[in-house]
Amino acid sequence: MVGHSIGGFLPGYADNAGQISRMLTVGAQYAYWPDYRAGRRSALFLKWHVVMPMLTMAAGYFPGRKLGWLEDLPRGVALEWALRGKEIERGASEGEKRNMRGRFAAVSAPILAVTVSDDDFATPAAVRRSLSYYTSADRLAVMLEPDDLGQASVGHFDLFRAHHAAGFWLDTLLWLGQGVNPWPNRRIE
Repeated sequence: MVGHSIGGFLPGYADNAGQISRMLTVGAQYAYWPDYRAGRRSALFLKWHVVMPMLTMAAGYFPGRKLGWLEDLPRGVALEWALRGKEIERGASEGEKRNMRGRFAAVSAPILAVTVSDDDFATPAAVRRSLSYYTSADRLAVMLEPDDLGQASVGHFDLFRAHHAAGFWLDTLLWLGQGVNPWPNRRIE
């Protein structure tokens, strides 16, 4: 299983999450704003947690494409993101919380969580918070520097561009195929 951003966190919601044999997450987190990078936290809070819900309420959906901010999002998705709290299960009933935690705990696959030091969203705190839900998994987090990847900057989205195909993505195959961490000296504790 490979997932980016919220897609690296969401597998634990699946009823069949226990069938995952190995996970690679890239920039995985669930947008809890106090975990954003300190120097950018205020601006990102304003953008994603003030402006986004206001526009969503006014338009009935989030017009991300028109703004050049992502794709359009349905109202419920945008508001859930914008109003998300410290615990992803906030607002769920006790039964729903137990069920969700059980699905996350069913994942016993080893997880390699990769982030980059200039990712505004997937800071070490955010990565640790996301991984904390996978209580039965062997969890390993690494933080790469842009220099490790031959780049001046990488951020949250750049690892999916073609110029990383012969480097980063080949390196990740070591993890996916053999369970070998290609960056042993970059662990986040």
